[in-house]
Amino acid sequence: MTLGAFSISLSVKDIKASKHFYETLGFSVFAGDMDKNYLIMKNGNALIGLFEGMFENNILTFNPGWDENAKPLDTFDDVRTIQKHLKSSGILLKSEADETTSGPASCVVLDPDGNAILIDQHV
Repeated sequence: MTLGAFSISLSVKDIKASKHFYETLGFSVFAGDMDKNYLIMKNGNALIGLFEGMFENNILTFNPGWDENAKPLDTFDDVRTIQKHLKSSGILLKSEADETTSGPASCVVLDPDGNAILIDQHV
């Protein structure tokens, strides 16, 4: 199973302070909108999303169909295929993609420690 690009989405208290901190670590703004309280920061292949006031806890994020530069992949496992595999393995989903659709969709699963994993397909 191929999950696509990986990033961590951080729930931050002050996006400006977080942006400055991660820039000091060598990250630069890759995408997002400071006025909408979110930025995607990149350092090599490493991606960190900074989100102020959007969700309570940090989230592990995978993007099927994208590489780490948000470029479409020629082949990838669709989020619905990944979701079916998880469900058939007995893993409960917190939210699900509509399996009757195609294209962009997402699902969320919690790991055994309650960490949210977002599988967020944009293609």
